[in-house]
Amino acid sequence: MRLSALSDQELIRLYVQGEEICFEELVNRHKDRLFTYLVLLLKDRNLAEDFFQETLLKIINTLKSGKYMEEGKFRPWMLRIAHNLVIDHFRRQKQMRMQHATDEFDMFDVIGSDDLNREEKYIQETIHSDLRKLVTMLPEDQKEVLLMRVYARMPFKEIAWVTEVSINTALGRMRYALINLRQLMEDHNVKLVA
Repeated sequence: MRLSALSDQELIRLYVQGEEICFEELVNRHKDRLFTYLVLLLKDRNLAEDFFQETLLKIINTLKSGKYMEEGKFRPWMLRIAHNLVIDHFRRQKQMRMQHATDEFDMFDVIGSDDLNREEKYIQETIHSDLRKLVTMLPEDQKEVLLMRVYARMPFKEIAWVTEVSINTALGRMRYALINLRQLMEDHNVKLVA
């Protein structure tokens, strides 16, 4: 059997059935794109290597547990896992910085120095929560570009490279994502100001 001739879905099916070599073929196909994506997000090769391994472990666990929903889009799913792991990492880092006082950082410096009062913070958090829910309603290709641009702050040239589309297509997906997001905001009565 020539593994290189098999589709990602066929490799996944065979891997789940016990053909371990099929996972190696999957990794070889997508490792460069995954690693580059992580380096672009993290701006640190060593950290990217750690997240590369963590992403592969998560993929293995999901595939072996039978939770992978075969949609014919392995690479975007793999990149989404990596993206979510990175976002979780940054959230944990932010929480740790905020919760632990050090010589350079005192928690009491934060209290009272915020320009927002409790009500304004609540409103801002509610708006962000509503927006995150609406983003999940976008088509996958639009959501992917929007998340890369907003959360990873990736330039469109890099987004185009990661998603394997032209820059114009990446820009178009972003434009449609924003149009659709505005429509969803209107449909769900979400306003960006109180």
